[in-house]
Amino acid sequence: MQKLYRSKKDAKLAGICGGIGEILDVDPTIVRLVTVLAALMTAVLPFVVVYIVGWIIIPEKDGPAEE
Repeated sequence: MQKLYRSKKDAKLAGICGGIGEILDVDPTIVRLVTVLAALMTAVLPFVVVYIVGWIIIPEKDGPAEE
C-alpha cells in the first residue's frame, strides 16, 4: 500500500493534487480539474477547508525535488 505524500516535483499550491496523481498514476492536471469541478458543483468553502487541512496533515515527500 502506498502512502500519500505532498508532491515536491509537481506542486502548484501545496502539492496535494500532485501527490494524489502520483499514487493513482494519473496526470495531476486531471486531478486538479476534477477537484475544481467538484468544488464548483458543490460548495467551494468545504473544499478550501479540506485542502488546507490536507496541507497541514499530509507530509511532504522526503528527498530532493526532481526537475
